[in-house]
Amino acid sequence: MLHFAKWKVGLVLITVLCGILFSIPNMLSDKFLTETMPGWLPSNKLVLGLDLQGGAHILLQVEEEGVIKERLEVLRGDVRTLLREEKIGYTGLAIKDGAAQVRIRDLNDLDAATAKIRTLVQPISSSILTGSGAMETSLDVAETGVIRLELTQEGITNRVRNAVAQSIEVIRRRIDELGTTEPSIQQEGDSRVLVQVPGLQDPDRLKNILQSTAKLTFRMVDVTMAPETALETRPPLDSEVLFEADDKNNPLPQEQRTPYLVTKRVLISGDELDDAQPTFDQQTNEPVVSFRFNTSGATKFARVTEQNVGLPFAIVLDNEVISAPSIREPIRGGSGIISGSFTAESANDLAILMRAGALPADLTIVEERTVGPGLGKDSIAAGEIAGMVGALAVVVFMFLSYGLFGLFANVALVINVVLLIGVLSALGATLTLPGIAGIVLTVGMAVDANVLIYERIREENNYGRSTIAAIDAGYSRALGTILDANITTFIAAVILFSLGSGPVRGFAITLAVGLITTVFSAFTFNRLLVATWVKARRPSKLPI
Repeated sequence: MLHFAKWKVGLVLITVLCGILFSIPNMLSDKFLTETMPGWLPSNKLVLGLDLQGGAHILLQVEEEGVIKERLEVLRGDVRTLLREEKIGYTGLAIKDGAAQVRIRDLNDLDAATAKIRTLVQPISSSILTGSGAMETSLDVAETGVIRLELTQEGITNRVRNAVAQSIEVIRRRIDELGTTEPSIQQEGDSRVLVQVPGLQDPDRLKNILQSTAKLTFRMVDVTMAPETALETRPPLDSEVLFEADDKNNPLPQEQRTPYLVTKRVLISGDELDDAQPTFDQQTNEPVVSFRFNTSGATKFARVTEQNVGLPFAIVLDNEVISAPSIREPIRGGSGIISGSFTAESANDLAILMRAGALPADLTIVEERTVGPGLGKDSIAAGEIAGMVGALAVVVFMFLSYGLFGLFANVALVINVVLLIGVLSALGATLTLPGIAGIVLTVGMAVDANVLIYERIREENNYGRSTIAAIDAGYSRALGTILDANITTFIAAVILFSLGSGPVRGFAITLAVGLITTVFSAFTFNRLLVATWVKARRPSKLPI
Protein backbone atom coordinates (compact mmCIF):
# COMPACT_ATOMS: atom_id res chain seq x y z
CA MET A 1 0.00 0.00 0.00
CA LEU A 2 2.99 2.33 0.45
CA HIS A 3 4.29 1.87 -3.09
CA PHE A 4 3.18 4.48 -5.61
CA ALA A 5 3.96 4.19 -9.29
CA LYS A 6 5.10 7.44 -10.90
CA TRP A 7 1.91 7.75 -12.93
CA LYS A 8 -0.16 7.40 -9.75
CA VAL A 9 1.87 10.13 -8.05
CA GLY A 10 1.34 12.36 -11.08
CA LEU A 11 -2.40 11.65 -11.13
CA VAL A 12 -2.78 12.51 -7.42
CA LEU A 13 -0.81 15.75 -7.79
CA ILE A 14 -2.75 16.77 -10.92
CA THR A 15 -6.03 16.19 -9.04
CA VAL A 16 -4.84 18.38 -6.16
CA LEU A 17 -3.63 21.06 -8.60
CA CYS A 18 -7.01 21.10 -10.41
CA GLY A 19 -8.79 21.46 -7.06
CA ILE A 20 -6.59 24.44 -6.19
CA LEU A 21 -7.14 26.08 -9.60
CA PHE A 22 -10.93 25.70 -9.41
CA SER A 23 -11.10 27.01 -5.82
CA ILE A 24 -8.82 30.05 -6.29
CA PRO A 25 -11.46 32.20 -8.14
CA ASN A 26 -13.54 32.26 -4.94
CA MET A 27 -10.81 34.35 -3.29
CA LEU A 28 -10.51 36.85 -6.16
CA SER A 29 -12.71 39.75 -7.18
CA ASP A 30 -14.84 39.63 -10.33
CA LYS A 31 -12.86 42.54 -11.78
CA PHE A 32 -9.56 40.74 -11.30
CA LEU A 33 -10.98 37.57 -12.85
CA THR A 34 -12.19 39.34 -16.00
CA GLU A 35 -9.34 41.81 -16.49
CA THR A 36 -6.22 40.06 -15.18
CA MET A 37 -6.71 36.28 -15.09
CA PRO A 38 -6.01 34.42 -18.37
CA GLY A 39 -9.19 33.30 -20.08
CA TRP A 40 -8.15 29.64 -20.17
CA LEU A 41 -7.99 29.38 -16.38
CA PRO A 42 -11.14 28.36 -14.42
CA SER A 43 -13.26 31.35 -13.42
CA ASN A 44 -16.37 29.75 -11.90
CA LYS A 45 -17.19 30.86 -8.37
CA LEU A 46 -19.48 29.47 -5.73
CA VAL A 47 -22.83 31.22 -6.03
CA LEU A 48 -24.32 32.34 -2.73
CA GLY A 49 -27.88 31.19 -2.16
CA LEU A 50 -30.92 33.21 -1.16
CA ASP A 51 -30.22 32.84 2.56
CA LEU A 52 -26.67 34.17 2.19
CA GLN A 53 -26.88 37.11 -0.24
CA GLY A 54 -30.61 37.90 0.01
CA GLY A 55 -33.05 38.04 -2.87
CA ALA A 56 -36.65 37.25 -3.80
CA HIS A 57 -38.71 34.20 -2.80
CA ILE A 58 -42.05 33.75 -4.59
CA LEU A 59 -44.47 30.81 -4.48
CA LEU A 60 -46.86 30.70 -7.45
CA GLN A 61 -50.12 28.79 -7.90
CA VAL A 62 -51.31 27.61 -11.32
CA GLU A 63 -54.98 28.55 -11.55
CA GLU A 64 -56.98 25.40 -12.27
CA GLU A 65 -60.04 27.35 -13.42
CA GLY A 66 -58.02 29.09 -16.12
CA VAL A 67 -56.64 25.77 -17.36
CA ILE A 68 -60.17 24.31 -17.56
CA LYS A 69 -61.60 27.38 -19.28
CA GLU A 70 -58.88 27.45 -21.92
CA ARG A 71 -59.28 23.74 -22.69
CA LEU A 72 -63.06 24.08 -22.98
CA GLU A 73 -62.60 27.00 -25.38
CA VAL A 74 -60.44 24.77 -27.56
CA LEU A 75 -63.06 22.00 -27.42
CA ARG A 76 -65.80 24.43 -28.42
CA GLY A 77 -63.76 25.56 -31.42
CA ASP A 78 -63.07 21.94 -32.41
CA VAL A 79 -66.79 21.09 -32.19
CA ARG A 80 -67.66 24.06 -34.42
CA THR A 81 -65.06 23.01 -37.00
CA LEU A 82 -66.17 19.36 -37.06
CA LEU A 83 -69.87 20.13 -37.43
CA ARG A 84 -69.27 22.68 -40.18
CA GLU A 85 -67.10 20.19 -42.08
CA GLU A 86 -69.95 17.63 -41.92
CA LYS A 87 -72.52 20.35 -42.70
CA ILE A 88 -74.56 19.43 -39.64
CA GLY A 89 -76.89 22.14 -38.38
CA TYR A 90 -76.45 23.15 -34.75
CA THR A 91 -77.33 25.84 -32.26
CA GLY A 92 -76.45 26.87 -28.72
CA LEU A 93 -72.73 26.09 -28.99
CA ALA A 94 -71.39 27.44 -25.71
CA ILE A 95 -69.54 26.69 -22.49
CA LYS A 96 -72.07 26.05 -19.72
CA ASP A 97 -71.75 24.50 -16.26
CA GLY A 98 -68.13 23.45 -16.81
CA ALA A 99 -68.72 21.75 -20.18
CA ALA A 100 -68.77 22.58 -23.88
CA GLN A 101 -72.25 21.83 -25.19
CA VAL A 102 -74.11 22.05 -28.48
CA ARG A 103 -77.65 21.27 -29.65
CA ILE A 104 -78.13 19.42 -32.95
CA ARG A 105 -81.07 20.91 -34.84
CA ASP A 106 -82.11 17.78 -36.71
CA LEU A 107 -82.23 14.69 -34.48
CA ASN A 108 -81.63 12.56 -37.56
CA ASP A 109 -78.09 14.01 -37.61
CA LEU A 110 -77.53 13.24 -33.91
CA ASP A 111 -75.76 9.91 -34.47
CA ALA A 112 -73.45 11.33 -37.13
CA ALA A 113 -72.66 14.36 -34.96
CA THR A 114 -72.02 12.15 -31.93
CA ALA A 115 -69.65 9.90 -33.90
CA LYS A 116 -67.75 12.93 -35.16
CA ILE A 117 -67.52 14.66 -31.78
CA ARG A 118 -66.52 11.39 -30.10
CA THR A 119 -63.15 11.71 -31.88
CA LEU A 120 -62.42 14.58 -29.50
CA VAL A 121 -62.63 12.22 -26.49
CA GLN A 122 -58.92 11.38 -26.30
CA PRO A 123 -57.08 9.28 -23.70
CA ILE A 124 -54.63 11.07 -21.44
CA SER A 125 -51.22 10.88 -23.08
CA SER A 126 -49.50 9.58 -19.95
CA SER A 127 -52.14 6.87 -19.47
CA ILE A 128 -51.37 5.43 -22.91
CA LEU A 129 -47.99 4.42 -21.55
CA THR A 130 -49.33 3.12 -18.26
CA GLY A 131 -52.30 1.36 -19.77
CA SER A 132 -54.75 2.89 -17.27
CA GLY A 133 -57.21 3.87 -20.01
CA ALA A 134 -58.07 7.21 -18.35
CA MET A 135 -59.82 9.67 -20.67
CA GLU A 136 -59.36 13.42 -20.71
CA THR A 137 -62.98 14.21 -21.52
CA SER A 138 -66.34 12.53 -21.16
CA LEU A 139 -69.16 12.65 -23.73
CA ASP A 140 -72.83 12.92 -22.77
CA VAL A 141 -75.64 12.76 -25.34
CA ALA A 142 -79.23 13.68 -24.41
CA GLU A 143 -82.37 12.67 -26.29
CA THR A 144 -83.12 16.34 -26.84
CA GLY A 145 -80.12 16.52 -29.15
CA VAL A 146 -77.74 18.19 -26.67
CA ILE A 147 -74.15 16.90 -26.70
CA ARG A 148 -71.90 17.79 -23.75
CA LEU A 149 -68.12 17.49 -23.57
CA GLU A 150 -66.82 17.69 -20.01
CA LEU A 151 -63.28 17.36 -18.64
CA THR A 152 -62.77 14.39 -16.32
CA GLN A 153 -60.92 14.79 -13.03
CA GLU A 154 -58.03 12.79 -14.49
CA GLY A 155 -58.01 15.10 -17.49
CA ILE A 156 -57.98 18.20 -15.29
CA THR A 157 -55.14 16.81 -13.14
CA ASN A 158 -53.12 15.97 -16.25
CA ARG A 159 -53.70 19.42 -17.75
CA VAL A 160 -52.65 21.17 -14.52
CA ARG A 161 -49.55 18.97 -14.27
CA ASN A 162 -48.59 19.83 -17.84
CA ALA A 163 -49.29 23.51 -17.18
CA VAL A 164 -46.93 23.46 -14.19
CA ALA A 165 -44.16 21.81 -16.23
CA GLN A 166 -44.59 24.32 -19.08
CA SER A 167 -44.74 27.23 -16.62
CA ILE A 168 -41.43 26.20 -15.08
CA GLU A 169 -39.71 26.29 -18.48
CA VAL A 170 -41.24 29.65 -19.43
CA ILE A 171 -40.37 31.15 -16.03
CA ARG A 172 -36.81 29.86 -16.35
CA ARG A 173 -36.41 31.52 -19.76
CA ARG A 174 -37.84 34.80 -18.48
CA ILE A 175 -35.61 34.92 -15.39
CA ASP A 176 -32.52 33.94 -17.38
CA GLU A 177 -33.20 36.93 -19.65
CA LEU A 178 -33.07 39.20 -16.59
CA GLY A 179 -29.38 38.34 -16.19
CA THR A 180 -29.69 36.98 -12.64
CA THR A 181 -27.39 34.28 -11.32
CA GLU A 182 -28.45 30.75 -10.49
CA PRO A 183 -32.21 31.12 -9.91
CA SER A 184 -33.93 28.18 -8.22
CA ILE A 185 -37.18 27.17 -9.96
CA GLN A 186 -38.89 23.98 -8.86
CA GLN A 187 -42.30 22.39 -8.51
CA GLU A 188 -44.00 22.39 -5.13
CA GLY A 189 -46.87 19.92 -4.80
CA ASP A 190 -49.14 19.33 -7.79
CA SER A 191 -49.92 22.88 -8.87
CA ARG A 192 -47.33 25.25 -7.41
CA VAL A 193 -44.00 26.63 -8.58
CA LEU A 194 -41.35 27.96 -6.17
CA VAL A 195 -39.07 30.68 -7.52
CA GLN A 196 -36.00 31.88 -5.62
CA VAL A 197 -33.72 34.48 -7.20
CA PRO A 198 -30.61 35.24 -5.11
CA GLY A 199 -29.29 38.78 -5.27
CA LEU A 200 -32.45 40.30 -6.78
CA GLN A 201 -33.60 43.30 -4.77
CA ASP A 202 -36.47 44.38 -7.06
CA PRO A 203 -39.27 41.87 -6.34
CA ASP A 204 -41.96 44.05 -7.97
CA ARG A 205 -40.28 43.79 -11.37
CA LEU A 206 -39.90 40.03 -10.91
CA LYS A 207 -43.58 39.68 -9.97
CA ASN A 208 -44.69 41.63 -13.04
CA ILE A 209 -42.63 39.42 -15.32
CA LEU A 210 -43.73 36.18 -13.65
CA GLN A 211 -47.44 36.97 -13.48
CA SER A 212 -47.78 38.27 -17.02
CA THR A 213 -49.28 35.48 -19.11
CA ALA A 214 -47.73 37.14 -22.20
CA LYS A 215 -50.27 35.86 -24.71
CA LEU A 216 -49.40 37.97 -27.69
CA THR A 217 -51.77 38.19 -30.68
CA PHE A 218 -52.05 40.33 -33.79
CA ARG A 219 -55.63 41.24 -34.79
CA MET A 220 -57.42 43.75 -36.97
CA VAL A 221 -59.19 46.77 -35.49
CA ASP A 222 -62.92 46.74 -36.32
CA VAL A 223 -63.72 50.11 -37.94
CA THR A 224 -67.40 49.37 -38.59
CA MET A 225 -68.39 50.79 -35.20
CA ALA A 226 -66.90 53.27 -32.78
CA PRO A 227 -65.59 51.57 -29.60
CA GLU A 228 -67.56 54.03 -27.45
CA THR A 229 -70.76 52.96 -29.24
CA ALA A 230 -69.87 49.30 -28.73
CA LEU A 231 -69.45 49.94 -25.00
CA GLU A 232 -72.84 51.60 -24.75
CA THR A 233 -74.73 49.08 -26.88
CA ARG A 234 -73.31 45.76 -27.96
CA PRO A 235 -70.19 45.07 -30.07
CA PRO A 236 -70.48 43.02 -33.29
CA LEU A 237 -70.60 39.27 -32.77
CA ASP A 238 -67.02 38.66 -33.96
CA SER A 239 -65.47 41.65 -32.18
CA GLU A 240 -64.78 42.77 -28.62
CA VAL A 241 -63.77 45.94 -26.84
CA LEU A 242 -60.23 45.98 -25.39
CA PHE A 243 -58.46 48.85 -23.65
CA GLU A 244 -55.00 50.20 -24.18
CA ALA A 245 -52.27 48.77 -21.96
CA ASP A 246 -51.81 50.49 -18.64
CA ASP A 247 -48.75 52.66 -18.19
CA LYS A 248 -46.85 51.17 -15.25
CA ASN A 249 -45.28 54.55 -14.44
CA ASN A 250 -48.64 56.36 -14.53
CA PRO A 251 -51.41 53.80 -13.90
CA LEU A 252 -54.93 54.83 -14.88
CA PRO A 253 -58.31 53.23 -14.20
CA GLN A 254 -59.79 51.36 -17.16
CA GLU A 255 -62.45 53.96 -17.92
CA GLN A 256 -59.73 56.58 -18.50
CA ARG A 257 -57.81 54.44 -20.97
CA THR A 258 -58.45 54.42 -24.72
CA PRO A 259 -60.86 51.67 -25.87
CA TYR A 260 -60.42 49.71 -29.12
CA LEU A 261 -62.92 47.58 -30.98
CA VAL A 262 -60.84 44.55 -32.01
CA THR A 263 -61.85 41.49 -34.01
CA LYS A 264 -61.72 38.21 -32.09
CA ARG A 265 -60.02 36.41 -34.95
CA VAL A 266 -56.29 36.01 -34.31
CA LEU A 267 -54.37 36.69 -37.52
CA ILE A 268 -50.92 35.89 -36.14
CA SER A 269 -50.04 34.52 -32.69
CA GLY A 270 -46.98 35.16 -30.56
CA ASP A 271 -45.91 31.56 -31.07
CA GLU A 272 -44.72 32.54 -34.54
CA LEU A 273 -42.29 35.18 -33.27
CA ASP A 274 -38.63 34.44 -33.95
CA ASP A 275 -37.05 37.25 -31.92
CA ALA A 276 -37.82 40.47 -30.06
CA GLN A 277 -35.33 43.11 -28.91
CA PRO A 278 -35.56 46.50 -27.18
CA THR A 279 -34.25 49.37 -29.28
CA PHE A 280 -34.79 53.09 -29.93
CA ASP A 281 -36.81 54.82 -32.64
CA GLN A 282 -34.36 56.56 -34.98
CA GLN A 283 -36.66 59.57 -35.45
CA THR A 284 -38.04 60.19 -31.95
CA ASN A 285 -35.31 58.36 -29.95
CA GLU A 286 -38.06 56.76 -27.85
CA PRO A 287 -37.72 53.19 -26.56
CA VAL A 288 -39.49 50.68 -28.82
CA VAL A 289 -39.51 46.91 -29.31
CA SER A 290 -38.49 45.43 -32.65
CA PHE A 291 -39.78 41.97 -33.52
CA ARG A 292 -39.22 39.40 -36.23
CA PHE A 293 -41.47 36.52 -37.28
CA ASN A 294 -40.41 33.05 -38.32
CA THR A 295 -41.02 31.88 -41.90
CA SER A 296 -44.71 31.00 -41.49
CA GLY A 297 -45.39 34.10 -39.41
CA ALA A 298 -43.65 36.33 -41.96
CA THR A 299 -45.80 34.87 -44.74
CA LYS A 300 -49.00 35.51 -42.77
CA PHE A 301 -47.83 39.01 -41.80
CA ALA A 302 -47.13 39.88 -45.44
CA ARG A 303 -50.55 38.58 -46.54
CA VAL A 304 -52.39 40.47 -43.78
CA THR A 305 -50.64 43.76 -44.51
CA GLU A 306 -51.22 43.40 -48.27
CA GLN A 307 -54.97 42.85 -47.78
CA ASN A 308 -55.49 45.64 -45.21
CA VAL A 309 -53.46 48.62 -46.39
CA GLY A 310 -54.78 51.79 -44.75
CA LEU A 311 -56.52 49.94 -41.91
CA PRO A 312 -55.35 49.79 -38.31
CA PHE A 313 -54.34 46.52 -36.70
CA ALA A 314 -53.90 45.83 -32.99
CA ILE A 315 -51.01 44.22 -31.14
CA VAL A 316 -52.67 42.64 -28.11
CA LEU A 317 -50.82 41.40 -25.03
CA ASP A 318 -52.91 39.69 -22.34
CA ASN A 319 -56.13 41.28 -23.62
CA GLU A 320 -54.64 44.77 -23.60
CA VAL A 321 -53.79 46.75 -26.73
CA ILE A 322 -50.17 47.83 -26.53
CA SER A 323 -50.15 49.37 -30.02
CA ALA A 324 -52.62 49.92 -32.85
CA PRO A 325 -50.78 51.38 -35.86
CA SER A 326 -52.23 51.76 -39.34
CA ILE A 327 -50.85 49.63 -42.15
CA ARG A 328 -49.30 52.14 -44.54
CA GLU A 329 -47.92 49.61 -47.00
CA PRO A 330 -47.39 45.84 -47.29
CA ILE A 331 -44.68 44.60 -44.93
CA ARG A 332 -42.93 41.66 -46.55
CA GLY A 333 -39.78 41.47 -44.45
CA GLY A 334 -41.45 39.67 -41.57
CA SER A 335 -40.37 42.28 -39.01
CA GLY A 336 -41.87 45.33 -37.37
CA ILE A 337 -41.72 47.72 -34.44
CA ILE A 338 -44.01 48.10 -31.43
CA SER A 339 -44.14 51.66 -30.13
CA GLY A 340 -45.89 53.06 -27.11
CA SER A 341 -45.28 54.76 -23.80
CA PHE A 342 -42.21 52.64 -23.06
CA THR A 343 -39.28 53.30 -20.80
CA ALA A 344 -36.00 51.53 -21.49
CA GLU A 345 -36.80 49.03 -18.74
CA SER A 346 -40.42 48.37 -19.78
CA ALA A 347 -39.33 47.90 -23.42
CA ASN A 348 -36.74 45.38 -22.27
CA ASP A 349 -39.30 43.57 -20.10
CA LEU A 350 -41.76 43.35 -23.01
CA ALA A 351 -39.03 41.94 -25.26
CA ILE A 352 -38.23 39.36 -22.57
CA LEU A 353 -41.87 38.27 -22.38
CA MET A 354 -42.17 38.04 -26.16
CA ARG A 355 -38.99 35.96 -26.50
CA ALA A 356 -39.78 33.64 -23.60
CA GLY A 357 -43.28 32.82 -24.81
CA ALA A 358 -46.67 32.67 -23.11
CA LEU A 359 -47.52 30.92 -19.91
CA PRO A 360 -50.07 28.13 -20.36
CA ALA A 361 -52.17 29.41 -17.45
CA ASP A 362 -52.51 32.31 -15.03
CA LEU A 363 -50.21 32.26 -12.00
CA THR A 364 -51.28 33.62 -8.62
CA ILE A 365 -48.76 34.60 -5.96
CA VAL A 366 -49.43 32.52 -2.85
CA GLU A 367 -46.40 33.61 -0.83
CA GLU A 368 -43.64 36.16 -1.32
CA ARG A 369 -40.62 37.14 0.74
CA THR A 370 -37.74 39.50 0.20
CA VAL A 371 -34.63 38.44 2.08
CA GLY A 372 -32.20 41.24 2.84
CA PRO A 373 -28.43 40.79 2.41
CA GLY A 374 -27.79 41.67 6.07
CA LEU A 375 -29.05 38.31 7.30
CA GLY A 376 -26.83 36.59 4.75
CA LYS A 377 -23.73 38.47 5.96
CA ASP A 378 -24.45 37.41 9.53
CA SER A 379 -24.91 33.80 8.38
CA ILE A 380 -21.65 33.86 6.42
CA ALA A 381 -19.80 35.36 9.37
CA ALA A 382 -21.27 32.76 11.74
CA GLY A 383 -20.41 29.99 9.28
CA GLU A 384 -16.83 31.24 8.94
CA ILE A 385 -16.42 31.35 12.71
CA ALA A 386 -17.88 27.86 13.11
CA GLY A 387 -15.65 26.54 10.33
CA MET A 388 -12.49 28.09 11.73
CA VAL A 389 -13.22 26.97 15.30
CA GLY A 390 -14.05 23.45 14.15
CA ALA A 391 -10.99 23.24 11.89
CA LEU A 392 -8.69 24.60 14.60
CA ALA A 393 -10.04 22.12 17.15
CA VAL A 394 -9.52 19.22 14.73
CA VAL A 395 -5.99 20.39 13.80
CA VAL A 396 -4.94 20.74 17.43
CA PHE A 397 -6.46 17.37 18.42
CA MET A 398 -4.79 15.50 15.53
CA PHE A 399 -1.38 17.07 16.18
CA LEU A 400 -1.50 16.37 19.93
CA SER A 401 -2.75 12.81 19.41
CA TYR A 402 -0.58 11.66 16.52
CA GLY A 403 2.36 14.05 16.26
CA LEU A 404 3.98 14.01 12.81
CA PHE A 405 1.24 11.79 11.39
CA GLY A 406 -1.27 14.25 12.79
CA LEU A 407 0.49 16.96 10.78
CA PHE A 408 0.09 14.83 7.65
CA ALA A 409 -3.61 14.46 8.45
CA ASN A 410 -3.96 18.24 8.86
CA VAL A 411 -2.35 18.88 5.47
CA ALA A 412 -4.76 16.34 3.95
CA LEU A 413 -7.62 18.16 5.72
CA VAL A 414 -6.68 21.46 4.07
CA ILE A 415 -6.48 19.74 0.67
CA ASN A 416 -9.89 18.17 1.34
CA VAL A 417 -11.51 21.58 1.90
CA VAL A 418 -9.77 22.98 -1.20
CA LEU A 419 -10.97 20.04 -3.31
CA LEU A 420 -14.50 20.35 -1.95
CA ILE A 421 -14.72 24.06 -2.81
CA GLY A 422 -13.09 23.40 -6.20
CA VAL A 423 -15.58 20.68 -7.14
CA LEU A 424 -18.57 22.78 -6.02
CA SER A 425 -17.24 25.75 -8.02
CA ALA A 426 -16.69 23.60 -11.13
CA LEU A 427 -20.26 22.29 -10.85
CA GLY A 428 -21.63 25.82 -10.52
CA ALA A 429 -23.27 24.86 -7.23
CA THR A 430 -25.17 27.36 -5.10
CA LEU A 431 -23.86 27.64 -1.54
CA THR A 432 -26.61 27.97 1.08
CA LEU A 433 -26.54 28.03 4.86
CA PRO A 434 -27.18 24.25 5.04
CA GLY A 435 -24.33 23.91 2.53
CA ILE A 436 -22.01 25.69 4.96
CA ALA A 437 -23.21 23.24 7.62
CA GLY A 438 -22.29 20.40 5.26
CA ILE A 439 -18.77 21.82 4.81
CA VAL A 440 -18.30 22.19 8.55
CA LEU A 441 -19.54 18.64 9.04
CA THR A 442 -17.13 17.43 6.35
CA VAL A 443 -14.23 19.10 8.21
CA GLY A 444 -15.19 17.15 11.32
CA MET A 445 -15.58 13.89 9.42
CA ALA A 446 -12.50 14.36 7.24
CA VAL A 447 -10.06 13.06 9.87
CA ASP A 448 -12.27 10.05 10.66
CA ALA A 449 -10.42 7.93 8.13
CA ASN A 450 -7.03 9.03 9.45
CA VAL A 451 -8.03 8.17 13.02
CA LEU A 452 -9.04 4.67 11.88
CA ILE A 453 -5.78 4.23 9.95
CA TYR A 454 -3.53 5.52 12.73
CA GLU A 455 -5.19 3.46 15.43
CA ARG A 456 -4.87 0.39 13.21
CA ILE A 457 -1.16 1.17 12.70
CA ARG A 458 -0.73 1.38 16.47
CA GLU A 459 -2.41 -1.99 16.93
CA GLU A 460 -0.25 -3.63 14.26
CA ASN A 461 2.87 -2.15 15.82
CA ASN A 462 1.81 -3.41 19.26
CA TYR A 463 1.42 -6.91 17.77
CA GLY A 464 5.13 -6.90 17.01
CA ARG A 465 5.22 -5.81 13.37
CA SER A 466 8.01 -3.56 12.16
CA THR A 467 7.29 0.13 11.66
CA ILE A 468 7.00 -0.01 7.87
CA ALA A 469 4.99 -3.27 7.95
CA ALA A 470 2.65 -1.79 10.58
CA ILE A 471 2.09 1.33 8.48
CA ASP A 472 1.43 -0.74 5.36
CA ALA A 473 -0.97 -3.07 7.21
CA GLY A 474 -2.74 -0.13 8.83
CA TYR A 475 -3.65 1.39 5.49
CA SER A 476 -4.61 -1.86 3.79
CA ARG A 477 -6.76 -3.20 6.64
CA ALA A 478 -8.51 0.11 7.42
CA LEU A 479 -9.60 0.63 3.82
CA GLY A 480 -12.64 -1.65 4.06
CA THR A 481 -13.91 0.07 7.20
CA ILE A 482 -13.39 3.52 5.68
CA LEU A 483 -15.29 2.62 2.53
CA ASP A 484 -18.17 1.04 4.47
CA ALA A 485 -18.56 4.10 6.71
CA ASN A 486 -18.48 6.60 3.83
CA ILE A 487 -20.67 4.58 1.46
CA THR A 488 -23.45 4.30 4.05
CA THR A 489 -23.29 8.06 4.67
CA PHE A 490 -23.22 8.65 0.89
CA ILE A 491 -26.40 6.58 0.52
CA ALA A 492 -28.07 8.78 3.14
CA ALA A 493 -26.97 11.88 1.18
CA VAL A 494 -28.43 10.45 -2.04
CA ILE A 495 -31.76 9.78 -0.30
CA LEU A 496 -31.79 13.31 1.12
CA PHE A 497 -31.19 14.71 -2.36
CA SER A 498 -33.85 12.52 -3.96
CA LEU A 499 -36.61 13.13 -1.43
CA GLY A 500 -35.69 16.59 -0.18
CA SER A 501 -35.97 20.01 -1.78
CA GLY A 502 -34.31 23.40 -1.54
CA PRO A 503 -31.94 23.69 1.45
CA VAL A 504 -32.07 19.94 2.14
CA ARG A 505 -30.74 19.26 -1.35
CA GLY A 506 -27.99 21.84 -0.86
CA PHE A 507 -26.87 20.07 2.29
CA ALA A 508 -27.02 16.67 0.55
CA ILE A 509 -24.88 17.84 -2.39
CA THR A 510 -22.24 19.35 -0.12
CA LEU A 511 -22.18 16.23 2.05
CA ALA A 512 -21.93 13.86 -0.92
CA VAL A 513 -19.11 15.79 -2.59
CA GLY A 514 -17.39 16.15 0.78
CA LEU A 515 -17.46 12.37 1.30
CA ILE A 516 -15.78 11.75 -2.07
CA THR A 517 -13.07 14.36 -1.49
CA THR A 518 -12.59 13.06 2.06
CA VAL A 519 -11.84 9.51 0.91
CA PHE A 520 -9.36 10.85 -1.66
CA SER A 521 -7.57 13.29 0.65
CA ALA A 522 -7.65 11.25 3.88
CA PHE A 523 -6.67 7.94 2.33
CA THR A 524 -4.94 8.48 -1.04
CA PHE A 525 -3.25 11.87 -0.55
CA ASN A 526 -2.40 11.23 3.09
CA ARG A 527 -0.97 7.82 2.16
CA LEU A 528 1.20 9.49 -0.49
CA LEU A 529 2.58 11.89 2.14
CA VAL A 530 3.31 9.05 4.55
CA ALA A 531 4.84 6.89 1.79
CA THR A 532 7.11 9.75 0.74
CA TRP A 533 8.22 10.25 4.35
CA VAL A 534 8.85 6.52 4.86
CA LYS A 535 10.87 6.29 1.65
CA ALA A 536 13.00 9.29 2.68
CA ARG A 537 13.56 8.42 6.38
CA ARG A 538 13.22 4.62 6.61
CA PRO A 539 12.01 4.96 10.24
CA SER A 540 12.71 2.25 12.78
CA LYS A 541 10.31 3.68 15.37
CA LEU A 542 6.66 4.62 14.94
CA PRO A 543 6.18 8.41 15.52
CA ILE A 544 2.65 8.07 16.90
